[in-house]
Amino acid sequence: MEVQIFGIRKSADTRKALRFFSERRIKTHFVDLNEKAASLGELRRFAQKFGVGALIDSTSAAYQESGLKHARMSDETWLDKLVAQPGLLKVPLVRNGNQLTIGADEITWKAWAGK
Repeated sequence: MEVQIFGIRKSADTRKALRFFSERRIKTHFVDLNEKAASLGELRRFAQKFGVGALIDSTSAAYQESGLKHARMSDETWLDKLVAQPGLLKVPLVRNGNQLTIGADEITWKAWAGK
């Protein structure tokens, strides 16, 4: 089993995900969104399952500072903005094959790990 984690190193939830899989000796592929943006296709995969709104971290400083609270945009426009500004994403985005989670979802991760 190998999981892919998209996140930001400074994020407590991203560090929690990395630690969770590391403690269980599960191989991870970490993508720091501050160094390399997630592809539009990758974000689209999460948006198809959870909806674009689930990807947006409305509590983040980037969201608050950008004045997007009352913005009305299409899903495609939001996805483009999320690719360009990873600070707006709710992280971590974790993928295990075709299974996906957004945020710290230890219950699902434990099911993946079989524990």
